[in-house]
This record gives sequence, C-alpha cells and structure tokens, in this order.
Amino acid sequence: MLLTLLSPFYYGYLVKIFSSTWQCIRDIGLTYNYRTYERFNIPIPARYSIHGIDVSYAQGKIDWQKVSSMKEKSVYLSFAFIKATEGLLTVDPYFKRNWHEASKVGIVCGPYHFFRANKNGLWQARFFLQNINIKSGDLPPVVDIEQLDGISPNRMRKELKQFLLRVEASTHVKPIIYTGLSFYSDYLSGYFNSYPLWIAHYYQKELHTDKNTNWLFWQHSDLARINGINHTVDFDSFKGDTVSFQRLLLR
Repeated sequence: MLLTLLSPFYYGYLVKIFSSTWQCIRDIGLTYNYRTYERFNIPIPARYSIHGIDVSYAQGKIDWQKVSSMKEKSVYLSFAFIKATEGLLTVDPYFKRNWHEASKVGIVCGPYHFFRANKNGLWQARFFLQNINIKSGDLPPVVDIEQLDGISPNRMRKELKQFLLRVEASTHVKPIIYTGLSFYSDYLSGYFNSYPLWIAHYYQKELHTDKNTNWLFWQHSDLARINGINHTVDFDSFKGDTVSFQRLLLR
C-alpha cells in the first residue's frame, strides 16, 4: 500500500481521473461532436476534420511556428484567413508578415478584404488585388461583408457584385463571401447563390442554415486560445473532407 501511494504512476493515474472528470463536467449539455477542447479553450464541432483561424492586426504579432504545432487529439490548424485590406485605403499592417510566416510553416492561407458597402465596389476590388499575390495552393480570396454602412440593401448588393466580378476576372476563381448568418439571411440570400460562403454563427452545435445554402466554412467561435497568439481568435471549420479541401485550393 505504501509503495502504491508513493508511486508517481499512482498520482499520474489520479490526475488522469481528475482531468477526465473535469472534462465531463465542462461538457455537460454538449454532444460528443461538440465538446470542449482544453488547449483551445472552446467547444469544437469535432465531426469536421479540417480546422483553421482568421486573423488581422487585432491579434498582434503571431508566432506561427507555435500555431502550427498546436494540437489536441485530432484537432489542429490547417488553414488561416488573413486580413489584407479594408475599404479603399487601409492595408492591414500585419498582412505581409502573417502571410509570409504562416505559409512558411505549412498553413494554407487565404486573403480577405473587409468590404465597405458605401464605397465603390470596383475600386475596392482593385485596391485588394494590388495588395495580394495569391498563387497555386492558396485558398480563394474572400470578401468580408457584415454591414450596410448606411446605404440601401440594393446598393450594397450592386457594389458587392462589382467587387466579386472584378476579383473573379483577375484571379479566375470565385471569391468566398464571408458574412454573419443573420446578415446573409436578411440581405444576401438568393442573390449570390453561385458563390461559396463562409458564415459566422457562434456557440452552436451546428450551423443552422437551409440545406441548399452553399457554405464551405463555418466561423463558430470568436473566443479560441491559440499558442503563439496573445489575444482570442476566431475559430473556423471546413465543411468537407481533405479531398474537397484540396480541390478548393488555387491551381
């Protein structure tokens, strides 16, 4: 008995039991496919096998080597969407560094533009394209549309269409539209059905959309903790498997 109590294996066993019990307590009310991952500090819909993050200047200087080596069970980060530009004049000050460093450690990257609906869509597209240099193996470019900026929905859609057509003509790939679920339902549904979607819908077990909604990425949390990043991060999951993810990448 004394030898058992003094054994480090005994205390390791106790720690393992305590950790498992604590995990069960944290996951009360969650399903097996939506459970808390301790290292990431959020519940993750684990039935999706490909996960990533999206970043901007808000995350500060990132240690991408630490990001790429982070893993818990089967969950690790495969991709990153990186903010490049906003409106007509703003270039994200961390874009070039993030793009270079993330790509260097094997994370698949895609650039995004924060769209200002009250600015000319064609000019925004030109500005975005001037500041990115996507190549084979990268994710398609993304336009982030979240608000009307004081204009009508019809004008917003007109400017957004101009942006999409110009970027598609230049890159020969359909851009991905990022938006919140409610904004999509209120202003975009039925207008841009041929474009793939990246939808924000937080703290849910599933993304609750119509089965015909053409979504590929789901931003399901804005509270992830990632090694190498000193601020909370948006966490994303890809809808398909490895084969469909590879097909999505630029040729």
